[in-house]
Amino acid sequence: MERELDRTLDAVGPRLKQLRSRRDITLTALAEETGISASTLSRLEAGLRRPTLEQLLPLARAYGVTLDELVDAPPTGDPRINLRPIAGGHGAIILPLTRRPGGIQAYKFVLPAGDDNREPDLRTHEGYDWVYVLNGTLRLVLGEHDLLLQPGEAAEFDTRTPHWFGATSAGPVEYLSLIGRQGERAHVRVGPRPGHSE
Repeated sequence: MERELDRTLDAVGPRLKQLRSRRDITLTALAEETGISASTLSRLEAGLRRPTLEQLLPLARAYGVTLDELVDAPPTGDPRINLRPIAGGHGAIILPLTRRPGGIQAYKFVLPAGDDNREPDLRTHEGYDWVYVLNGTLRLVLGEHDLLLQPGEAAEFDTRTPHWFGATSAGPVEYLSLIGRQGERAHVRVGPRPGHSE
């Protein structure tokens, strides 16, 4: 048992380095985010120092992974994802559906019924967004466009275009969002794969 624990802890260093390179973040930036010195982070990644729980918790938070994923704990066989809702502004609930750092991130948003006279607060940021409405009506203001998306409708856009999401006064809205923070686009397959017939 102790040997297995040693192997697990010895594997944490390379795992930390892999997560940092996937996220494309420097030791200095990670040190600022976690409060752990860059030299300690470097020693942890090189396996010259064993991590403590006080170090693993902020690292897991910074990388958006669970402690189990951070130390690459053996799977329990339980396929459930522990979804932890995040409270957004104006009563919105955000459910992160992915936990790995980097790449396209998936979220489910639930917005309460809105005020049709509310002035949209348009934002811009790096990335690419793909949204799909599950229930309700989603109001999407995108540049000069003011759109109402119904269940089953989707939209995709470069997030450097000023945009805003909201619900209408008709009721709440639920939608999925795939966001590529570095501009990655979601690839949606339409129709059968080549060589396969329906």
